[in-house]
Amino acid sequence: MQNTLISSLPGYAQLRRLVILRSVAVGAQLLTLACVWHFLEMQLDWQPMLLTIATLAIINLFTWLRLRSERPVSNPELFAQLCVDVLALSVLLYFGGGSTNPFISLFLLPLVIAAATLPQRYTWGMALLTAACYSTLMFYYQALPHNHHDHNSDSAFNTHVMGMWLGFFISAVVVAYFVTQMAQAVRSRDEQLARVREAVLRNERIVALGTQAAGAAHEMGTPLSTMAVVINELQHGLKDEQGELRDSLTILDEQVRGCKRILDKILSNAQHDGSGTWQAVDLMMATLLDEWQLLRPTARYQYQNKTYRGELDVDTTLRAALMNLLNNAADASPEGIEIVAHCDDSHFILTITDHGPGLSDEVARQAGSAFFTTKEEGRGLGLFLANATIERLGGTVRLSNNPEGGATTELTLPLAK
Repeated sequence: MQNTLISSLPGYAQLRRLVILRSVAVGAQLLTLACVWHFLEMQLDWQPMLLTIATLAIINLFTWLRLRSERPVSNPELFAQLCVDVLALSVLLYFGGGSTNPFISLFLLPLVIAAATLPQRYTWGMALLTAACYSTLMFYYQALPHNHHDHNSDSAFNTHVMGMWLGFFISAVVVAYFVTQMAQAVRSRDEQLARVREAVLRNERIVALGTQAAGAAHEMGTPLSTMAVVINELQHGLKDEQGELRDSLTILDEQVRGCKRILDKILSNAQHDGSGTWQAVDLMMATLLDEWQLLRPTARYQYQNKTYRGELDVDTTLRAALMNLLNNAADASPEGIEIVAHCDDSHFILTITDHGPGLSDEVARQAGSAFFTTKEEGRGLGLFLANATIERLGGTVRLSNNPEGGATTELTLPLAK
């Protein structure tokens, strides 16, 4: 998990790309020297040039090994790596004609990379370094010797033009690759930041709702106890001929006791860590539908159970989320709903289909947002909390319209591995 987190950081990704580019550069430098020696037959100072390329390859090997550690890559480290490339290129150009070498334009590559990956001060530092190296090579360098094939200036000029073309081609490929990768990384980072920001805002709302619910549960205990005492006193003070009033008080007493049981359940769940238990999917669905039918005795539904295996981590929040989804479908379609539960190799999929008016464009756009509701007495929290709960458990909730009318809610949750 830690390695995955480190490898996703921007500095790590840029250093990894730099290692790849440097590996290609080492191979290209060796190939260029081989072509100069074999085809152009120039007599260069090969030993320091080959030693520079070997040093660059060794540094690249140690950098690749460094990427296997868990230490994040900092901006100064990236800048130092680019400086190594600039100094290595300066040495090669010094022994290869200095500023007259057609590959002198390669100094732009580390500058472009620095501008795309590092803060402004490092970019200006790289600009000063490359400008200093270029300026130095204008006065101090070993001139390129002429080979015996160059009988006139036209042949030497053509060779120089060919080298400039090759240098431009290399620069264009590297810049296009690196800028494309950087743009993709920036887009991915922005999307990830947007998702994290949305999740943080949603969690803050959930925490606020939970705090208010806990406070309300604590405060409601006293008035409910008072109501229970008053009802008990009224029941004992009634005369025998007041049977209708006694029945009404009995109903009130049952409702008050039901409210107290709900509060006791809330407080009991709050005292635990909120972890659930692994339960077979078919058993979970059977228990859930029985409880829902007790709460909604007038609701009609057809249930198809296609789950033959699989377990889910079931807790009170998941039960509440599924109850909210069933209630929303039943409210939209009093004539009945269809419920289908099945499992694939790794997921539990629950489909709830209603025959209501379907989803308007506004509902489809804002469904699942806090405090958005289409019900006259709704508070816009049921689907919001259900969606947050399912996402916390690694699942998804999708709403869609049916071609024949009504809407479908599809819930997906990962099964136990």
